[in-house]
Amino acid sequence: MHLKGGNAMKTSISTLSINGDFADKLAAAASAGFSGIEIGEQDFLSHGGTAAEMGGMVRDHGLTIDLIVPVVDFEGMPEPLRRKAFDRMERRFDIMADLGTNLMLIGSTIHPDALGGVDRMAADFAQLAARAAARELRIGYEARAWGRHISDYRDAWEVVRRAAHPAVGLVLDSFHILARGLSPESIRAIPGDRIFHVQLADAPRIAMDLDYKSHHFRCLPGEGDLPLVDFLRAVAATGYTGSCSIETPNNGSRGGERATARDAHRALSYIADQAWRAESTGWLDQTAMPPRSRLEGVEFVEFTASPDETQTLGKLLQQLGFARVAQHVSKAVSLWRQTGINIVINSEQKGYAHSAYVMHGTSVCDIGLMVEDATATAVRARAFGANDFTQARGAGELAIPAVRGVGGSVLHFLDRKSELSTVWETEFRSLPPDPQARPVGLRRIDHVAQVMKQEELLTWTLLYTAVFEFGKAPVVNVADPGGIVDSRALQSDDGAVRFTLNGVDTHRTFAGRFVSDSYGSSVQHLAFSTDDILATAGRLAGNGFDSLPVPDGYYAEIEAEFDLASEFVAQLAAANLFYDEDGRGGSYLQLYSYPFGDGFFFEVIERRGGYDGYGARNAAYRTAAQKRFLSGREFTSMNSREDPPGGGWPALAGDESFSQAFISGGIRRYDRGLSGGPPLVFAAVKRTRVASLFGVLKSSAFRAFRFAGVAHLSRVLLLSGIGALWPYP
Repeated sequence: MHLKGGNAMKTSISTLSINGDFADKLAAAASAGFSGIEIGEQDFLSHGGTAAEMGGMVRDHGLTIDLIVPVVDFEGMPEPLRRKAFDRMERRFDIMADLGTNLMLIGSTIHPDALGGVDRMAADFAQLAARAAARELRIGYEARAWGRHISDYRDAWEVVRRAAHPAVGLVLDSFHILARGLSPESIRAIPGDRIFHVQLADAPRIAMDLDYKSHHFRCLPGEGDLPLVDFLRAVAATGYTGSCSIETPNNGSRGGERATARDAHRALSYIADQAWRAESTGWLDQTAMPPRSRLEGVEFVEFTASPDETQTLGKLLQQLGFARVAQHVSKAVSLWRQTGINIVINSEQKGYAHSAYVMHGTSVCDIGLMVEDATATAVRARAFGANDFTQARGAGELAIPAVRGVGGSVLHFLDRKSELSTVWETEFRSLPPDPQARPVGLRRIDHVAQVMKQEELLTWTLLYTAVFEFGKAPVVNVADPGGIVDSRALQSDDGAVRFTLNGVDTHRTFAGRFVSDSYGSSVQHLAFSTDDILATAGRLAGNGFDSLPVPDGYYAEIEAEFDLASEFVAQLAAANLFYDEDGRGGSYLQLYSYPFGDGFFFEVIERRGGYDGYGARNAAYRTAAQKRFLSGREFTSMNSREDPPGGGWPALAGDESFSQAFISGGIRRYDRGLSGGPPLVFAAVKRTRVASLFGVLKSSAFRAFRFAGVAHLSRVLLLSGIGALWPYP
């Protein structure tokens, strides 16, 4: 994941933005693709080594030190504080020389004794710049949004201009400019060679003290509401060619240091790409990267299942009005269809889908998106750090571009301008019409609901919005009897593709239980749209479909809240329909299937009057009903995964894809067990026999992990072997 182009900007990140010790921060920054770092005083305090040693560590990672930060309360001080401030700067110069960096940031003072006056401050900087130049060092001055006398970048530029020394220049921080509501347009008038450094941070548009907001609400570019594209365009117009840095204090809301650094580089790349497309200058050059992909629809959703569970899932699809219309030419893969909805069931006993089944049970393993240009979409996804996905193709199969998605699932990309548009005709053979098929009026997939750990929510939001033309709604706190689920909706402009991303941090919520019990499966439910949900509900009942009962008291509540006619409420109750309104004339009607497997379920919805939400007010009632159902029984046979007829488990011993799933899944379960999660019984092995364990030990996947030096792999495999013999449900 690197910015592209002959004159692409140099990227940097503040060590404040990454958790961990100094060495871990450097490794994370380098692996993410940054070329430099900003280093601060806290690094010296936490690391304990000398400045020269730390500088050597930075260079050993292939990084540069672009800036030392922050120094404050320098300019405009009365004596004797002024003399002490200059002495302090000299000591900083010594540290800079030892580190091997030549630029120091000075933030505008907030000292209560500081004196105002642009000329006084300019004189201080001119004198300091002369001292710095004698040591081949430079000074960058930044207007902090809460500065005592200087809080506007235009005033800071006037101080720099009057100092009139080439060793003093301006540092521009997007937060300090945009969070105050200042326009970035005046930046265009500043000579590019007088700007020494640029820092990027976003923030939500909420009114609060700017100092507090800076320390607690800064976020990565694209995650807040500040006009960062306009800011970067203005900087680029000056002719600036220096470094652009991420400067967001880490609040622990993401994963480890490497994940944080990857997200930071992805965010910087995304904003730079957006700015370049609006203001094509060499500094922002992104010519090697295709534009964001326009989404046309969800072409298919693929489930993985065992042969027995395929029958169970197929029966449910029949009740939902689907018909089995085609069979793969060479694989145990069937196509089910209703109007424009394509559902694929894969019961192959090898390959990726089978590995997904071993890990997660019956679950969604693949989503096919119809886009404008499939190849370009895959190129852009990889450029932003998505992991490529490939597997061996059978005779006659198409090479469909794909990347890994949430929870190790797959996203395939198709388009209508290439042979990919013929996938159903090329890879499947049609079956005779099913005389028992009874459509119920489902039109398309309204939305796909994905569940992930809380710390992954920002990561996937950023990746989806960087790759696709997705708009994003604010995060909604969805109520669940077991806690709160943070939910964010992403959708294309026309609503043809909608994803809801749900972040969970506890297994006590229904969504959290799904993530835990399915060992990281990503899609918890699919929502189908209909034009007349009352008619659809009647047809579903005629097909033998049982909808999730609505809790007692719900209908009296919505009748009073929305002033509904009693006859209409009676219709809703008879069909087990949930209801919501948006206050603008729009309404939303929903019904659900019972949960099956590890908690997956289907939803049927109707949107009326331009309603654009997802019925969040009903979530607490729905999850309570689902939990009551699950607590009253063991999970269905879709969660049993017993030996298939003929003793199929030993055959897995030579399946390389199974071995990879076994090892990677085992390590994740081992780590989760150490942190107080479920018992150390792994999805890939708790229903496996010892023959498969020996196959893993002989696999190239095991050898790769062994050579990579995973220290606790032996413990993982030992505990996995115990898990294979332990009949824990």
